[in-house]
Amino acid sequence: MPSVAVHDATVWYELMGSPSEPAMVLVSGTGGTMHSNWGHLVPTFSKKRRILLVDYSGSGKTTDDGGPLSVQMLVDQIMAAVQAASLDRFDLVGYSLGSCLSMTIAAQHPERVRSMVLLAGFFDGSDRRNTLQAGLWLDLIERDPVLFARMIVLNGMKPERVSAMSQADINGWIQAIVQNNDWKGISRQIDLDRRLNVTGVLDKILAPTLVIGCKYDQVAPISHSREMARRINGSSYAELDAGHLAPFEQAHEFAQLVMGFVG
Repeated sequence: MPSVAVHDATVWYELMGSPSEPAMVLVSGTGGTMHSNWGHLVPTFSKKRRILLVDYSGSGKTTDDGGPLSVQMLVDQIMAAVQAASLDRFDLVGYSLGSCLSMTIAAQHPERVRSMVLLAGFFDGSDRRNTLQAGLWLDLIERDPVLFARMIVLNGMKPERVSAMSQADINGWIQAIVQNNDWKGISRQIDLDRRLNVTGVLDKILAPTLVIGCKYDQVAPISHSREMARRINGSSYAELDAGHLAPFEQAHEFAQLVMGFVG
């Protein structure tokens, strides 16, 4: 994979699909890497799009000085990868924390963003519920990452979905979360989650936007998505019958919504 230097960071990215297709940039959520969040969806998206995947600070192989993160820092990293990949205009798909970053990119670079899809997003992490949640996550990670993984499986999907899983499937999810996370990195991203507020960019977004809320989302409650759709001028809104882990729980339905919107 190629990398690009951004300030003190070395940011790794991957470009996939045919150069003749329009570009699409996929922006991961908290703790997600370019492959853990998007690997199972790339085969579908790359049929009609050239895909750019980026690991921003705290994820994957990307390295930096280890200090506190900011929205602008991560936006600069993503846009540096866009430049390095020689992409002019692109569709933008953001998931969870990636929605905050995507909205900021769309507001700052309206000439570059052709359309945008926001899944399970939020715009203000400083509210009391989110800071309580983020603090709990950090405490669980510090004490035992397995406890954090168990909580994510419990709260991440529609309750009926979890109830229908076998114990082996549940154990597999927990093991995958424990093994695939960079715990220092995700802790830095969680710290950003509880500090960020991108409310000011909502009315600056000009790109056609689809906001997708998740009916059973206990991480970024659906009220955030509904408010984002209300405040982003001309946006469309859809809901998935899923929890926050909708890209996995309803991968096919999510991909259909994305490709139906971007065309």
